[in-house]
Formats: sequence, structure tokens, C-alpha cells
Amino acid sequence: MATKCIHLDQIAMPVKAYSQGCEDCEKTGDKWVQVRKCLTCGHAGCCDSSKNKHARKHFQTTKHPIIEPLDGSWRWCYVDDDYV
Repeated sequence: MATKCIHLDQIAMPVKAYSQGCEDCEKTGDKWVQVRKCLTCGHAGCCDSSKNKHARKHFQTTKHPIIEPLDGSWRWCYVDDDYV
């Protein structure tokens, strides 16, 4: 069950992803499994199942807490480590 996330105010709606692929992997020619969109700034980064984990690295650098897949089917808060 999802937690009561207090970071929802950091979502900037609507947020458009900068890319349909992982921005960082595209720069290096690397591959990704799936892409997650930062709901604060729109950064598109590869998921934790990808070897580079760019979405998580983006969070660690920026502290932007909430991501979702490009289809918007769910949301995840890195701070709470749970679905929101």
C-alpha cells in the first residue's frame, strides 16, 4: 500500500519528458531497460533495472523525489521508497 507522501507538492504539472529514451544513455550510446520521468523537471532517465540507473542518479544529484514511467501508470517517491 502506498504511503502518505509529503513530496507531492514538488510535482510540476504537467511535466513533459525531455526524451522518449534515457537522456544520459543516449549521449553515451548505452542501452536501457525502461525510462522514468522526473515529475519535478522532466528529466528522462533509465530505471533501476538498467545498468546505469540514471533516474536514481538524477534523484541523488537533484533531490527531485518523484518519478513515473513514460506512460504515467504509477508514481514512485525515492525519499519514501514507495509508490504514491
